[in-house]
Amino acid sequence: MNTPFDVDPAPAPRRSLMGSLRASFLTGLVVIAPVGLTIWLIWSVVGWIDGFVLPLVPNAYHPDRMLQDFLGLDPSSQINVRGLGVVIFLMFTIIVGWMAKGFIGRSLIRSAESLVERTPVVRTIYSGIKQISETIFAQSERSFEKACLIEYPRRGIWALGFISTDAKGEVATKTGAPDEAMVSVFLPTTPNPTSGFLLFFPKSDVIELEMSVEDAAKLVISAGLVYPGGKGEAEAKLAALEPNDSAA
Repeated sequence: MNTPFDVDPAPAPRRSLMGSLRASFLTGLVVIAPVGLTIWLIWSVVGWIDGFVLPLVPNAYHPDRMLQDFLGLDPSSQINVRGLGVVIFLMFTIIVGWMAKGFIGRSLIRSAESLVERTPVVRTIYSGIKQISETIFAQSERSFEKACLIEYPRRGIWALGFISTDAKGEVATKTGAPDEAMVSVFLPTTPNPTSGFLLFFPKSDVIELEMSVEDAAKLVISAGLVYPGGKGEAEAKLAALEPNDSAA
């Protein structure tokens, strides 16, 4: 039973046609964009590898030509099977890696590297590319251990970083804190986490986080828009559009 002081609840606002279409379009865009961009990127990389590898294959052993002969097709017809260059590249890389792990392969690599080291300009380029390749592709257990929070660039301002390892050697002995362990922290930049700063902190000044390194990297790349375990900024905006579409 209503009293004279009761206020009837306002009816739910009806969404306009344009507002409903806009919400559906944004929802579809959020679904399609990641899938489409991923497929486009993979397709482009595969095509780039094919364009680089296939011209190096002799015409007599060219996969497209051999496929034409096997199927008995007209030589004037063109067959372009995307991905054959990737298969050849993978097989070639596996064979080279298998040979490099043997005694003869290691001897040849040492001889070639000693020759490169005596070449003034080439040794600088080769050493830089080798260090980058070993850092990215080497199969080792070297990786970031934990995500962490540090006060940087001053007290009261917190930054997200990654704990690399405990400080060792001269860095650990000359920091002025012999009774406290020092850790090396990589502080990435946003939105490109491949660049940043290498900082050394006392272990007591570093707050370790429960989130994984992958989740912390997503947080850095998205500039704080994607938090672990929560909705992304795009999903939050789409959810916020639902009750406000009538105002459009």
